[in-house]
Amino acid sequence: MIVNDALKIIKQRRSIRSYKDEQIKEEELRAILEAGLYAPNAGGQAWHFTVIQNKELLDRLNLAAKEAAKHMDMEHLRELGNNEKFNCLYGAPVLIIVSGNVQVPVPLEADCAAATQNLLLAAESLGLGSCWIFFVMLAFNSPQGSELRKELKIPEGYKPYYSAVFGYKKDAVVNVPDRKPNLITYIK
Repeated sequence: MIVNDALKIIKQRRSIRSYKDEQIKEEELRAILEAGLYAPNAGGQAWHFTVIQNKELLDRLNLAAKEAAKHMDMEHLRELGNNEKFNCLYGAPVLIIVSGNVQVPVPLEADCAAATQNLLLAAESLGLGSCWIFFVMLAFNSPQGSELRKELKIPEGYKPYYSAVFGYKKDAVVNVPDRKPNLITYIK
């Protein structure tokens, strides 16, 4: 089997849900963001990255998302919303929200997803932990959603699609589970 650094990073990347309190270095953050900018896209790079490192704002986003979750149809989300101990950002010091220009006539969600994956892989390559976070996006469906968009300076005409947290891993060793069998079909 072929093995190189890129393939190793892809295989070892895991969703990390336990972080040290320490803020990541500015040069690490810049490298992660640059990797996001180089993601494949349908043209025009119609995304915008919002980087949040302010603990108070991270806490408010967590609370707003939990409040919105309390009113969701899915029981699992309601339970998380009502769980006082649950922090959807897992105590990570950095949250990056990937928003897309809704005026672009191409499947922008795919572009934003590719950018998010690049952010995650870059973090792993630097030895940082990361986790793709859906739950915090519920904050934009909360009563504070419009206010949060303004405070986060998400450009007019852009919609927050994805987000991920980043930080130093509390635990250095992460188990890599085997992949499920029979997920590939070859037609030659």
